[in-house]
This record gives sequence, C-alpha cells and structure tokens, in this order.
Amino acid sequence: MIYFGGMENEQFFIHPSSIVDAGAHIGAGTKIWHFCHLMPTCRIGENCNIGQNVFIDNNTIIGNGVKIQNNVSVYNGVVIEDGVFLGPSMVFTNVINPRSFIERKSEYKKTLIRIGATIGANATIICGVEIGAYALIGAGAVVTKNVPAFALMMGNPSRQKGWVSKAGLTLNFNNSKMAICPETGKKYKLENETVFVID
Repeated sequence: MIYFGGMENEQFFIHPSSIVDAGAHIGAGTKIWHFCHLMPTCRIGENCNIGQNVFIDNNTIIGNGVKIQNNVSVYNGVVIEDGVFLGPSMVFTNVINPRSFIERKSEYKKTLIRIGATIGANATIICGVEIGAYALIGAGAVVTKNVPAFALMMGNPSRQKGWVSKAGLTLNFNNSKMAICPETGKKYKLENETVFVID
C-alpha cells in the first residue's frame, strides 16, 4: 500500500505508472491501476477500483465503492454517487457544442450518476443529464436525456426497454404493478412511471 499526500490515516494503492497530482483526494481502500491520471481537485471515495488508463479531471466527485473499468475519462463536472459501475471505454462529455477554436470551459454542464447505476461498455453519456439510481445503461447506448431510477436503457439514442432491480435483473410488473426480483426476492412497485422498493 502507498501513503499519498500526507494522509497517514488513509491507505490506498496507486500503481507506479499512474500520475496523481498533488491535492487529489483518494479514500481508504481505493486501488488505482496502470497509466491513470488524477487531477489536483478530484475527489475519490473509499474502496473504489480505478482500472487501467483512466483519466479523472478536476472538479469531479466519485463516491464510495465505485468501479471504473479501463479507458474511461471522467470529465470536469461529472458527479458519481456510491456503488456506480462504469463499463470499459464508456464516454462522458461536458460541453454540448464543442469547437477546438472556441474556449467553452465556463460552459461545462453537470452530469449526475445516482447511487448504484451501471453504464455499459462503450456507452456515451451526453452532458447535463441525470442517470437515476440503479438504472442500467446498455452497452453502446447513447444517453441524451435524464434516465429514471431502475430504468433499463438501450440503443442510439437510448430508449427505455423496461425496468431492473437493484440486483440488475429485469422486473416484470403484474396487473397490480408489483414485481419481485428473481434473485433477491425484494418487492418493487411501479406507480406513475416511477419504481419504488417495498420494504
């Protein structure tokens, strides 16, 4: 384990090939693998796993228990809550109308990924959207608008194809708008196009 930035009470691993700029905050138990670059004002929570060739920009917040697979760039303005999974080579953006010859750093749009959401490999998230809690974005999908909690999204542009449980399994709602996760047995209710967990 490596101690970084004088934070003796926090242990984490940084591969020697990675660059972590002074000021970056890394939570205990986090692992940062080969060829990553973390900018000075990024904040990464505890027990995260940051795969190979990941870039994490300034003014980004990454919660606890987040898994970021290889070749992902988390750009300025992206906020990722706890327990999120970012698949290999998925893409964030932070400007709607980028031009190489126009400076638009003051126009970055916030993108929010809520707790427990999954974004599949090679998906693209257009900036300024919110991905709801435990939503599942299919591989290669292009998300251009807000996604409800527990929604299953697929295609380009992405469209909702159904609902998933916290465990990521398809929910089949009956005539009473109730469903049970086949893995956990937890109950869900669909009301006004919103899914709720029934305790």
